[in-house]
Amino acid sequence: MLMPRPFHQLDVFTDTPYKGNPLAVVHDAQGLTDARMAEFARWTNLSETTFLLPPVHPDADYRVRIFTPGGELPFAGHPTLGSCHAWLAAGGRPRQADTIVQECGVGLVRIRRDGSRLAFAAPPLRRTGPIEAGLLTRIAGALGLGDDEIVAHQWVDNGPGWCALLLRSAERVLAVRPDWAVLGDVKLGLVGPQPAGSDTDFEVRAFVPTLGVPEDPVTGSLNAGLAQWLMGAGLAAPRYVSRQGTALGRAGKVFLERVGDDVWVGGQVAGCIAGTVEFPSERAPA
Repeated sequence: MLMPRPFHQLDVFTDTPYKGNPLAVVHDAQGLTDARMAEFARWTNLSETTFLLPPVHPDADYRVRIFTPGGELPFAGHPTLGSCHAWLAAGGRPRQADTIVQECGVGLVRIRRDGSRLAFAAPPLRRTGPIEAGLLTRIAGALGLGDDEIVAHQWVDNGPGWCALLLRSAERVLAVRPDWAVLGDVKLGLVGPQPAGSDTDFEVRAFVPTLGVPEDPVTGSLNAGLAQWLMGAGLAAPRYVSRQGTALGRAGKVFLERVGDDVWVGGQVAGCIAGTVEFPSERAPA
């Protein structure tokens, strides 16, 4: 017996379909086992697929589980905004008028409506500090970077395991061609300032070869960690816009803003596909 469930496919961090980062969202995912969710995520072959469930925490509006083709993540940015958009589009009603509370592997994540955009409050960093010398040497070798091309480096891990390099320019960020074998299992972000007069402030790239997607088009979790680092270190203004996906023919924009103790990560979401998806019935709970 096949069990149909509502399904959306969205494009996140863009208002133009097919120019951002795609996300598959399965609604009413109760009853799907971990193995079935992982199987479906491998089948979609997108950077992330999410499954919406009733909340467990009394303060949450909904619960989400986030899968890549390579496994489950405790948190990710573009799935947070895309899942919230899909939940609202399906008739979800938050307890608070302008704030939605998502439950996921890292706990509760607040999401606000910001005009035509949604924005999430960046979760606390799980790991900070400089990248270790041996690992930094390996990363530089994998990217073909000289020591003088790395302005700064930092762990910016908020769940997926990110570390990051600040390079001298957006142009240098876009010129990088990774050696995937040398980079191995490193989850790496690159960021570099745009030239004067650009409509964005930084260029960002995200490399995640072990998750089944060597380069992620537009990455909310990485941008969240980058903003906490760059703003905290005085390397970026309290409000800025990053561009990501250029190297992949995308045009993603991520809006970052510090308000009090929070860093908000925002973007638009465009709908692409709506319908149902069918799964063989399962008795085991998620």
